[in-house]
Amino acid sequence: MMKNFWQKLPRPFLALAPMEDVTDAAFRRLIARHGKPHVMFTEFTSADGLVLAPRSGQEKLRKKLLYAENERPMVVQLFSSIPERMEKAAHIAVELGFDGIDINMGCPDRAVERGGCGAALMKNPALARALIRAAKSSGLPVSVKTRIGYTKDELETWLPGLLTEEPAAIALHARTRKEMSDVPARWERVKRAVKIRDSLGSKTLIIGNGDVRDITDAREKAAMSGADGIMLGRAIYGNPWLYNDLRSRYTPTPYERALVLMEHLELFDELLSDTTSFAIMRKHFKAYISGWNGAKELRIRLMETSTSAKAREVLAGALPERV
Repeated sequence: MMKNFWQKLPRPFLALAPMEDVTDAAFRRLIARHGKPHVMFTEFTSADGLVLAPRSGQEKLRKKLLYAENERPMVVQLFSSIPERMEKAAHIAVELGFDGIDINMGCPDRAVERGGCGAALMKNPALARALIRAAKSSGLPVSVKTRIGYTKDELETWLPGLLTEEPAAIALHARTRKEMSDVPARWERVKRAVKIRDSLGSKTLIIGNGDVRDITDAREKAAMSGADGIMLGRAIYGNPWLYNDLRSRYTPTPYERALVLMEHLELFDELLSDTTSFAIMRKHFKAYISGWNGAKELRIRLMETSTSAKAREVLAGALPERV
């Protein structure tokens, strides 16, 4: 466990966005091998489930929270609308050795919102603040991932309320919940968030998120907005080398992408196959398998597979030419 790691990160630091059924234990392990960011997050996880689930459910949830030492600093992202359960889940996070806790206050999934969680918390600021206090009782640094508003831009009121609880960091997706990802991220609002933070004398770090294409783009957005860190999400699809730009610019060949998919499939078998549907791997196939003659046909064949073993067999018989 790394105490107060947020303040020790370089500026601007780079973070891997938590994405359900994407940044799972297998993909995070792969990313850590090929190009680790400064901080990593788990997929979002139900705090209520961690506290209340029967033994079988507990085992499945804890398997979802597996991480390797080389992934640190490692932050668990939780969601709940009940402070007492958030507090208990936060103490479980301590037991599991996490370096920090992140509270999801931006997820637009309707099932999550019906429980008063995710983006719904933007409509209940008092509860949002209570959840931060509950998580902080664990002693771990607490961050929040949220948006600039629900149906409209509410940054001027929403952000100061969160800052009163002094979270370690706030990752701001520069769109409203209503906008989803249908409009360009408004990075001028990240810049405004930094100014609001500074005007209040807060030490909370501001992390910008939304439409970040690559590391060069991340650095440009950090310079423009003044954000302490940048969170990248969709750019990681099919590209576990993304953060390698921290060291040197690198474009993997089709052969290398196919080999790393093979590695990803092996990690799925090792870490997730007994608790997770193989269907989650299919969203990765298009990202990895593109850019050479025969790639489309190979993707179609991979999409028809139902096990990691069969997918590896198909892939091994159709590797692109090594160049």
